[in-house]
Amino acid sequence: MSDILIEAAGVARHYRLSEHRTLRALDGVDLEIHRGATIGLVGESGSGKSTLGRTLVGLQKPTLGKVVFDGLDTASPDRATLAKLRRQRQIIFQDPSSALNPRMTIGDTIVEHLRVQGWSRADARARAAEVIEQAGLSAAFLPRYPHEISGGQRQRAVIGRAISTDPAFIVADEPVSALDVSTRAQIMNLLRKLQADRGTTMLFISHDLSVVAHMCRDVAVMYLGRIVEIAPRASLFETPRHPYTAALLSAIPLPDPVRERIRVRTVLKGETPDPAARPSGCSFHPRCPRASELCRTTDPKMRPIGERQQVACHHPIE
Repeated sequence: MSDILIEAAGVARHYRLSEHRTLRALDGVDLEIHRGATIGLVGESGSGKSTLGRTLVGLQKPTLGKVVFDGLDTASPDRATLAKLRRQRQIIFQDPSSALNPRMTIGDTIVEHLRVQGWSRADARARAAEVIEQAGLSAAFLPRYPHEISGGQRQRAVIGRAISTDPAFIVADEPVSALDVSTRAQIMNLLRKLQADRGTTMLFISHDLSVVAHMCRDVAVMYLGRIVEIAPRASLFETPRHPYTAALLSAIPLPDPVRERIRVRTVLKGETPDPAARPSGCSFHPRCPRASELCRTTDPKMRPIGERQQVACHHPIE
């Protein structure tokens, strides 16, 4: 059995806007996620994080490239394989309010999810009571509607639904961004406990690097539909190699006011380019302080640099 549970190979996702304009939300993503690992995916809004997560769980099909899950090419599976893939790949959405049907109780939402997978109604109800408690709520919440509970409780219900099929892989798409600080900590600790107890593989998407540092062993950085750096958490935070990664890290405020006053921030110029009109060469070169003529004409490929660290940059930070 391979140690790699899910692999994206040259995955692209394009949207046709008009006859002459195509938005490339993903533009050739290569990513390997090992069994039992929690990998963070960070980047600015519009970088393609959610699109990649939805593609990995099968909610969207790649325009180019392929996604391999547990040795299976997910491009065109038969009916039985598709049912297995649905059970094994789940997603926790960013907004728990829109992720739950307002006309269904929490219990019915989980039961319906299991019924689609072939469970009997009696077994589905028993399973719903079990997973809602694993998600940190009591069975008393099952007959309630989404509007009758808080945002944190709604997110726990969404987590309970996601783990009800005992999936091997979960995409957590900004699962705490809509929550207050205290609730955010509770949900993060819950996800860590579930991941440790079940050995579930997880892709944790966030724009908050402090959250990623708490949750993840490895971190991938996305910019304009591509992964530009992958590294273990400690290496990425201590020695970022890509200028874009360094700029993201420099935006994190330091708890020490003296160090915060004297440190030099990396401030990017300009705005993120239009994904439908990408710059030539390296997509980051219009904003990069290290850009050269090579960057303007030649697209950098991902290459190893340091231990378990990879970067797509012609002039990585030494």
